[in-house]
Amino acid sequence: MHIEENNEYFASAMFNVHRATDLMFLEEKMVGEARSFSRKELEKTMSSAAEHQNNALIRMIEHELKLPWLARMDHLEHRMFIEEGGITAPWMAKASFSRSISSPLKAALLKLAQEAYTFRQSVYMSELEKLTRWSKETGLSDMGFGREKTSYCYFACAASISLPVYSDSRIIAAKCGILITVADDFYDMEGSLEELYLLTDAVKRWDGKSLKEHARVIFDALVDLVRDVVDKFSIEQRLDMTKLFQDLWYHIFESWMTEAKWSKSAHITSLNEYLQTGMTSIAAHVVVLMAACSIDPTLPLHTLKNCTDHTITKLLMVSCRLLNDTQSYEKEAKDGKVNLVTLHMKDSAEEDINNSIAYVKAILERQKKDFIEHVLMDDICGMPKPLKQLHLSCLKTFQMFYNSRNGFDSEIEMFDAIKKAIYLPIDIKIKVFSPSASSMPLKIPKLNGSEKKLSTKKSTLTLNATLNFQRFPSISWASPNIIAMQASAGSKFHLPKMSPKYCVI
Repeated sequence: MHIEENNEYFASAMFNVHRATDLMFLEEKMVGEARSFSRKELEKTMSSAAEHQNNALIRMIEHELKLPWLARMDHLEHRMFIEEGGITAPWMAKASFSRSISSPLKAALLKLAQEAYTFRQSVYMSELEKLTRWSKETGLSDMGFGREKTSYCYFACAASISLPVYSDSRIIAAKCGILITVADDFYDMEGSLEELYLLTDAVKRWDGKSLKEHARVIFDALVDLVRDVVDKFSIEQRLDMTKLFQDLWYHIFESWMTEAKWSKSAHITSLNEYLQTGMTSIAAHVVVLMAACSIDPTLPLHTLKNCTDHTITKLLMVSCRLLNDTQSYEKEAKDGKVNLVTLHMKDSAEEDINNSIAYVKAILERQKKDFIEHVLMDDICGMPKPLKQLHLSCLKTFQMFYNSRNGFDSEIEMFDAIKKAIYLPIDIKIKVFSPSASSMPLKIPKLNGSEKKLSTKKSTLTLNATLNFQRFPSISWASPNIIAMQASAGSKFHLPKMSPKYCVI
């Protein structure tokens, strides 16, 4: 009750608790309770924070509550930090919220961070121009139907794989996204069943001589994309790599074919059958694998071949499908497409669509927690770290697009974010440290004994026993010197040993 009665004095502590629980694993019930408790207290802090709207801590709390960690793109997070004048991250056991550094040093670091960000933007503009030319030359941007998402696809790659050195990986991932969007729309709305059969068979045989018009454009772009990736490997490896990617893409086209037949025949499939097909048709795995080849061409062939059988890859595929379905069910229902939300509603005879949405979201939350554990823990997944990090970047991209609405299909949803990420110059607000400007008003809280625990209505939480504060998502609120000197390369996580928990899909 002590914290609940004096919550304004514990805003920084509750903020840190909430941040720590961003990386919650499966079956961590007490961590979940700590998250609920800290969120409730932070919401109370925000409701009474009108007089402190310029307070740095209040702005950080607002950001933490508004946008889940998985939906935050590294590149835009860094911009926000720089524009805020390099807010210093809060630390436990410190009397004040902010840790001061000298103003001249802070100004120099912020200037360096600004120049690094501007350099990235110049790289991104050049890459986007290159990608736009490719879309034009292949014909994918002039199909006359469906969604033209060249800028969206590149923005997602640039914001999540942000280091300039990963240029090839961004280009390959964006090309995959553009091709997937156009081909998916062709199967959904444009192609006849005969055209779709011919295209699917052409991908299986890797021979597009019989194809015409739109189908031929899609096939030729696919061949060009695969060749672009395979050429990075040695001559001895190219044949095996080509066969690997041919098989991956064929299974994706086959899944689109299956979904097209369901839609055109009004077939109602089972939930399990839909999910098995849908986790392939979302095509997240092929984006990750092809981008991984650009980051590290020395990856062993067996690692890439076995990747789709990895638990972490399956968790990614399912999570991306569920994220899409929870925000696109209305559009897909109008288009006559199958969706897990509407399927559950029919299968369970639900009258309220919100119950079906809640059902799918509950599954999604478990999948994401299991996924996070597999990404961050070294002893339950033998996948190389760069490949695991690409899996995480892919999930964060889907979370960004489908966090609270279907942002990918919107014409304007990502407009401001794209401008900030690629085009708009950065505006620095240099702030000279003063306790009155950076910390909550200092008052004496009501003391009620020497409290060591946080009492809630449901349970008693012991913070030190519950939370490991080394789990902070360091890339979300990096200090300006880290942004400037490390260029947001990320930092290593040191987590406690835990028993493996595998998800059965």
